[in-house]
Amino acid sequence: MSETFDAEAYAELMARVMGLDLRPDWKPAVVANLRTTHRMAALVLGHRLDDHVEPAFVFEA
Repeated sequence: MSETFDAEAYAELMARVMGLDLRPDWKPAVVANLRTTHRMAALVLGHRLDDHVEPAFVFEA
């Protein structure tokens, strides 16, 4: 996963691509959410699994 993630540029790009109106008063919250999501994804993708690990068919809490 790239260490350089420009959440603001990504938000603006995706708003244009999807035809969304990204109002200026919403932008800080959207950018903060994208930064948080990026950090969470880095944690998940950075966790290495052993080759013998099988996916679970049932997830229990």
